[in-house]
Parts: sequence; C-alpha cells; structure tokens
Amino acid sequence: MARQQISAAPISPWALVAAILLPPLGVFLARGITPAFWLTVVLTVIGWLPGVVLALVLLLIPERIPIR
Repeated sequence: MARQQISAAPISPWALVAAILLPPLGVFLARGITPAFWLTVVLTVIGWLPGVVLALVLLLIPERIPIR
C-alpha cells in the first residue's frame, strides 16, 4: 500500500524566529488571531518557556494539534 503524505503549508522563517523570541507573534504570523494564539499568550504570561514550546509545536506539527 502506498502511504499518503500530508502536505503542509511551508513555515515562514520569520514565524519560527518570532516563535522563539515572542511566541504569540510567531503563532499570529502563522495562524492569525485564533484560540491557539490566545493560549500561547496565556502560557507566555505564565512563563516564556511554555509559550515557546507550544508555539514551536503549533508551527512544526500543525496536523497533530486540533486547536485552530
């Protein structure tokens, strides 16, 4: 059986840099103002590292995260 590949939209390098420096900005550049953006804002207010982790996961593995 042939495996189907999921083609994801290319990620902007600026979005990746922004996701590391200012996580909500990286999510905003990739997805816009969505619940994922607000969740990233809350996690970044709690601590920078949780916001960075969520932002990178949202950008690098978008099909596994159901938050739009």
